[in-house]
Amino acid sequence: MPPSKKTPAARYVEYSGLALLLPVSTVVGYAIGYWLDSLFGTTWLRILFLLLGSVAGFVQLIRQIMRDSSHDGS
Repeated sequence: MPPSKKTPAARYVEYSGLALLLPVSTVVGYAIGYWLDSLFGTTWLRILFLLLGSVAGFVQLIRQIMRDSSHDGS
């Protein structure tokens, strides 16, 4: 059975969520790093977790794009 086609409204909601994914994951990464910096008295963890949050957002964005492009091609 072929995968069901998404309605335009469903695609709009899905891509709106993707638009929020990258900034939210970056802010969450920074917040975790900030909290760990205040806990351990360091200054570099916020940068590390900022980068990790950004990378996690990009990975999820690329996964979704790859998933959508594989469904569109079949």
